[in-house]
Amino acid sequence: MAVNVPGVVMIAIFYLLVLGTGIWASFKSKRKQKKSAATGMEMVLLGSRSINWMVGIFTMTATWVGGAFIIGTAEMMYTPSMGLIWTVVVVLAYGSSFIAGGLLFAKQMRERNFMTMLDPFHFKYGKEVTAILSLASLFTDVTWVPSTFISLGGTMSVVLDLSFILCVWISAVVAIIYTLMGGLYSVAYTDIIQLVLIFVGLCICIPFVLMNPSTVDISQTLMNNTLNAPWIGQPELKKIWIMIDDFIFFALGGVGYQSFHQRTLSASSPATAKISCIAAAFFILIFGIPPILIGAAAASTDWNQTTYGSPSPYKRGEAAIVLPIALQHLTPSFISVIGIGCIAAAAMSSADSALLSGASVFTSNIYKNILRPQASEREIQWVIYTSVVVVGVTGSALTSLKNSVLLFWFIGAEAAFIIVFPQLFCVLHFNISNSYGALSGVLVGVAIRLLSGDPTIGLEPVLHFPGCTLEDGVYVQYAPVKTISMLSTIAAILLFSYLASVLFNKGVLPEKWDVFKVKAQHSPVPLSPVGGAIEEEDDEKLNITL
Repeated sequence: MAVNVPGVVMIAIFYLLVLGTGIWASFKSKRKQKKSAATGMEMVLLGSRSINWMVGIFTMTATWVGGAFIIGTAEMMYTPSMGLIWTVVVVLAYGSSFIAGGLLFAKQMRERNFMTMLDPFHFKYGKEVTAILSLASLFTDVTWVPSTFISLGGTMSVVLDLSFILCVWISAVVAIIYTLMGGLYSVAYTDIIQLVLIFVGLCICIPFVLMNPSTVDISQTLMNNTLNAPWIGQPELKKIWIMIDDFIFFALGGVGYQSFHQRTLSASSPATAKISCIAAAFFILIFGIPPILIGAAAASTDWNQTTYGSPSPYKRGEAAIVLPIALQHLTPSFISVIGIGCIAAAAMSSADSALLSGASVFTSNIYKNILRPQASEREIQWVIYTSVVVVGVTGSALTSLKNSVLLFWFIGAEAAFIIVFPQLFCVLHFNISNSYGALSGVLVGVAIRLLSGDPTIGLEPVLHFPGCTLEDGVYVQYAPVKTISMLSTIAAILLFSYLASVLFNKGVLPEKWDVFKVKAQHSPVPLSPVGGAIEEEDDEKLNITL
């Protein structure tokens, strides 16, 4: 198969449009900095905290609407054991993630003018505990980058017949360049272009997919076993707790990513931050519709009548790339390249978020707060630039591992849910929490999760929760083990924090053993805002000027 030259040209146009937008935003960022009192780090990482509600909604939505979201949604729809039921649960969970973040964290974080989501730990727990949690957060971002580029490289290589590695590195270079040039401003404004391309492009592709002669009317295959299994899905009743576990995992795990909080902290006011979250929850549901329809069409297609041939993608083990396969074989070539451009835009909208997120955590919470507190403004700027490049290059290089990277991403996502989210929830909402509880929470949560096992990574369970059964020589947990681990983390944080506070403040243990100075924290003081900034009122007028 020859290289799809028209497709390559179209992708080049898409990339130039995104890059051009990023360069324009970088000039806007520089003009904005001259007019404001924001530091260089605040300008690059948070856009001078001046992102209005309109841009905020777009960039918040784009954080989750990436290549993995688009391709993964179509895959779930096409997979018989999941189908529409499981897909709706996951998409609703993504939307709920924004609502949970908006209600539980956006106001508190933005009012205190934190630089990253790790700042509350630095003020309350000190450097040691913050360093551990910062590394966990940094790991989630580094593993997010390759998982995003894998979905993009696989899609482009299928339709354009280009090298997987070439597709990944070109995309990475473009994302790194505009992120370096304008920081959050470039990321936010390119998110607008990328979301428009995603929605319009996929909507153009949908009629061609649905009206292909090889595709049966999807309303007839919703619950009927016409060509393939009904696309409504066939989840087993015994998996109901797994479905609930996944919903809670996606709904609350997303709040454990720095990229989410970067959007709320960059908002022009606490009210803007909350509005952006709530609105994004609605918009992500809309963006889930196109891949759902394409997945339903793929499940309603007689693949023997297409250029793809028999057996079907599911039987060939290619369900994971059913969306690019559908675009290639169910639409004209000039339409399929538009769809590929959409997926490229989706992947880059998440990749740039991960690049800037990782750079934020390393620069602010590790380098400036721990390694070099006396670092100059210029030095910090260079650390940010270097961090973006290192995260981007490392993430892109890891794509060569493919299966191993997906394992890393799996671990990173669970770290965000089981470690970071409970810690952030407790440090903001419970005055009793302290360093002893934080460390105990990490140990308890991780231990329970590891002892629960997971067949996808070949980890045998030691703890057998109710419903754990042996299937084909492998133990399968039907209990919500991820949620149990997360709740165990919260319980451990609060319990051991209380115990440490009582033991040291009552004199049961000598003060010299109190390495984290819990006794000095006996009268809790509200977390201080970064730089002593004054809290803004919720009723601040929203700036709607682009």
